[in-house]
Amino acid sequence: MDDLGRRLLDEFQRGFPLTLRPYADVAARLGVDEDTVLDALRALKDMGALTRVGAVFRPGSVGVSTLAALAVPEEHLEQVAALVSAHPEVNHNYQRDHRFNVWFVATATDRESLKAVIEDIEAETGLDVLCLPMLESFCLDLGFGLQWS
Repeated sequence: MDDLGRRLLDEFQRGFPLTLRPYADVAARLGVDEDTVLDALRALKDMGALTRVGAVFRPGSVGVSTLAALAVPEEHLEQVAALVSAHPEVNHNYQRDHRFNVWFVATATDRESLKAVIEDIEAETGLDVLCLPMLESFCLDLGFGLQWS
């Protein structure tokens, strides 16, 4: 990963410009042009260092969401994770050391659409999805500093 990619990941997890041309504004702050920023973001995505650029909203303020989990046989872990991540409604998924070893957050515009996404994931994976309703909200800072050697 080059220096520009590192800077994009480190410096723009918070305070991303909400303007008509945010990538041009990012480029100006980094001393490069807009196309260079867009190319760098594509490269980060291609290498798996970045999955999306987008806003994070408080749960329930825009659409609906659920935290969900799957109990995936170890030999199918990567395949199932890829199937889950292929859904645009899935923000991210991650592995846990537990019987329910693949966790993800799915969002949709309404409950019916969210139910359809969960049903699609169940049909594609052949596994039951455990949906975990939010009982209490917590404010987590999803940005984190990256260490580069």
